[in-house]
Amino acid sequence: MEHTVVERELELRLILSPERSIPVPARLAYRSDDPCAVHITFHVNSASPVHWTFARELLVEGVFRPCGHGDVRVWPTKVNGRSVVLMALSSPDGDALLEAPTPQVSAWLERTLRAVPPGAEAAQLGIDDALDQLLAR
Repeated sequence: MEHTVVERELELRLILSPERSIPVPARLAYRSDDPCAVHITFHVNSASPVHWTFARELLVEGVFRPCGHGDVRVWPTKVNGRSVVLMALSSPDGDALLEAPTPQVSAWLERTLRAVPPGAEAAQLGIDDALDQLLAR
């Protein structure tokens, strides 16, 4: 079975304080063979990039309303009249607040939703077929 990969490189902003942020090159990636997840790689050109994986549904919902808890929280807002999506990421290594431009994130998400529509993730994984084979034995 052939799998679809949907990628987009973009510049995020790492929020250091209300007055200060720095650019962070990032790559969004979605793979139809892992249909429930989105993958974000930060510092893509550095010697030690940082990888995060979380539910695609969380990012889709976060474009429209605050969602998530714990390690990943996502919510929409406006900054200087621009629509952005904020992502608060927390790990044992530290916390980060990142700002992403909503138009670019939304366009990328639309491409992922065309690759694997919402609700079709289980079929993409072949779980039902695997269960049928297992139970047929």
